[in-house]
Amino acid sequence: MDTLKQNLYQRCHAYLDSCIEANLQAIADAQKASNEDTKSSAGDKYETGRAMMQQEKDRGMAQLNEANKQKVFLNSITPNTINNKVDTGSLVFTDRGNFYLAISAGVLQFEGVEYVAVSPASPIGIKLKGLAEGQNFSLNGKVFQINKII
Repeated sequence: MDTLKQNLYQRCHAYLDSCIEANLQAIADAQKASNEDTKSSAGDKYETGRAMMQQEKDRGMAQLNEANKQKVFLNSITPNTINNKVDTGSLVFTDRGNFYLAISAGVLQFEGVEYVAVSPASPIGIKLKGLAEGQNFSLNGKVFQINKII
């Protein structure tokens, strides 16, 4: 099971690396477009284009900062730790799916099985935290039974 958690942990890192790279590229593209935008006789068009490129750059910077914060948070997780109760870094098997409590990275596949990487601050992460094997929780009108925690 250590291999499973380690693999999910590495996939979360790969997800964040991909997000960081995409945002760096978006920022670079917006900067390049802004630099290449030449002033035309229609000054308003020029100013509007530059403002739009600046907004794109700002959006990319905000997303890059968020991805970097998530990277720092993910680095604080010790993937080999096994707890009796759900905590950050836990892999939780329920009757309605498997959840890796780390960052919100969506569905991760390992050996044909799906695991959903969720943030501890997400609605399901909040419900899971502190629960033990055999306990139930309810989310969106559905009851989940915790079968195993690693």
